[in-house]
Amino acid sequence: MGLSHGAHHHGHGHHHHAPTHFDRAFKVGIALNFAFVLIEVFFGWQGNSLSLLADAGHNLSDVAGLVLAWVALLFSRRPTTEHLTYGWRRGPILASFLNAVALLIAMGSLGWEAIGRFQEPQAFSGTTVIWVAAAGVLVNGVTAALFFSGSHDDLNIRGAFLHMAADALVSLGVMVSGGLYLWKGWSWIDPLATVVIAVVIVWGTWSLFRQSVHLLFDGVPTQVDVAGLRHYLAELPEVRDVHDLHVWALSTTEIALSAHLTLHQLPHDDHFLRAVTKVLHDRFGIEHSTVQFEQELGCHTRCAEHRHHEHDHDHDPDHDHDHDHDHDHKKARHS
Repeated sequence: MGLSHGAHHHGHGHHHHAPTHFDRAFKVGIALNFAFVLIEVFFGWQGNSLSLLADAGHNLSDVAGLVLAWVALLFSRRPTTEHLTYGWRRGPILASFLNAVALLIAMGSLGWEAIGRFQEPQAFSGTTVIWVAAAGVLVNGVTAALFFSGSHDDLNIRGAFLHMAADALVSLGVMVSGGLYLWKGWSWIDPLATVVIAVVIVWGTWSLFRQSVHLLFDGVPTQVDVAGLRHYLAELPEVRDVHDLHVWALSTTEIALSAHLTLHQLPHDDHFLRAVTKVLHDRFGIEHSTVQFEQELGCHTRCAEHRHHEHDHDHDPDHDHDHDHDHDHKKARHS
């Protein structure tokens, strides 16, 4: 029978969470963008501009994106409990899924309304659209600047920065549609801009939806090269076989791994384990790794033998009777 040695290591050395000083950036960014959403809704309704209403939906997604990024930061600080041994780290993933569903429904509704306006174009206030969209360029640009300093070192902050910078460009597109309407009088430019904005949002939201569902079902995070990871482990001189390799997301920023390694000889200390988990962390971004060492027979063989042995015990009443009899006999002899 082969020997088995369980070795567990959790790499906490280099978490990539946003620093505390970005709390203020999140607060200011969320407040600015939410106020701008209300402005766009009001003037879009007053000016009969569907493109402004669509951009308001887009900026509402910005607010949700900032909230999710901030929640991920806040949740990463919460301690684990006896009932929640991983804490609340799955919360941002679930929130991403719900946010994506809501946005897809909202953009589908706006797109349907835009198609109707193509058939019956309506006049809108080009001047209002230009001024409100210009405010959007300013708000999104300022918000992006708040996160610029951390965009090179923290993936979470980088996502917030890129989202805001892209939305500044979308608002610039709305300004162009207002200018073309004032110049050429094309009333169809408003529903066309709405469709373009809706498509851009759906394109980005679909990726968010797909990734959130993927992570909710414990899918491998896209940044992890599982084939390369398996190859690294299998090529280690001490390793004979790699099996039961699992990689999943603990949260939007933390990745976990568990694996069984069959070794030629079990180590006498944890030097090899520490070396392996350090590479898993530094090269593959694995924050939490659990590695089990085995020797000779793999887990599958031993587990199968163990299950077969238990099966025989469960279905052999004579064996149970004999076992009890032997046990009583030994107790009597011992007495």
